[in-house]
Amino acid sequence: MKTRIATVLLASAVSLVAMQAAAADKVTLQLKWVTQAQFAGYYAAKDKGFYEAEGLDVEIKPGGPDIAPAQVLAGGGADVIVDWMPSALATREKGVPLVNIAQPFKSSGMMLTCLKETGITKPEDFKGKTLGVWFFGNEYPFLSWMATLGIKTDGSPDGVTVLKQGFNVDPLLQKQAACISTMTYNEYWQVIDAGIKAEDLVTFKYEDEGVATLEDGLYALEDKLADPAFKEKMVKFVRASMKGWKWAEENPDDAADIVLENDASGAQTESHQKRMMGEVAKLTAGSNGALDKADYDRTVKTLLGGGSDPVISKEPTGAFTTEITAAALK
Repeated sequence: MKTRIATVLLASAVSLVAMQAAAADKVTLQLKWVTQAQFAGYYAAKDKGFYEAEGLDVEIKPGGPDIAPAQVLAGGGADVIVDWMPSALATREKGVPLVNIAQPFKSSGMMLTCLKETGITKPEDFKGKTLGVWFFGNEYPFLSWMATLGIKTDGSPDGVTVLKQGFNVDPLLQKQAACISTMTYNEYWQVIDAGIKAEDLVTFKYEDEGVATLEDGLYALEDKLADPAFKEKMVKFVRASMKGWKWAEENPDDAADIVLENDASGAQTESHQKRMMGEVAKLTAGSNGALDKADYDRTVKTLLGGGSDPVISKEPTGAFTTEITAAALK
């Protein structure tokens, strides 16, 4: 009899768990890049139960060199993506109606890292040099910056030669380029770890040069946001995600450990992820998730300032909404 009662109780418990799981709203997040501390807030939100507390079952899909988040979103493979605003606005102008629903990253971590031996001390010294640039949507901030400086990117004597840089630092290490694209939280440290001393490098942060554009925002499709149920799901997702980001800022080493636990590739190292989390925390600091209109306007102005070849050709309309974060922050 006891065995039968225990069996019934166990079956009831399993059924309850199954019902709770079924009741949870499924959300799929597509990251811009591989599992690393750049996305620690989302992993922390899942690990610490912040998504579960909102009734969400969140799947976090890592990105990679062959994954374009906007394409995944447009194809129905994700509900929400992490993307940079230059890429998102260019994609929107091409017909994929991406909408920024939250902006966890307040500051830009992008910069050019140059070998001091090349004689580069200021942006004007870029002329005649080869510069490594990421593509797949990451080239837009660079092209806007060069346009602002009046420097052509056609390889002419008074311009620069653009080397399509892979997602590594080899062009600098092998001296194929005078400067390469780096992030404050990632590739710069790869250069240092490769044996080049900080005093042998010159860095130009987009933030310091006045051409910073917004990075790592959350984007959803405009037509999906017209559905009240989806909208409410995004409110819950953003609220939990920002709790995750603030927790990660306050507990950087623990957040890095959570990232490592989720790294199926096993490629990440503890020292690199903890250092990365420390740098990423500087970029999310000051953000409650709400998009700052001044930051948005600066980004748009930079992207429009491309001379005869701007990243976007006209002022965007409907490219962001503050409704999600306004509801999430109540």
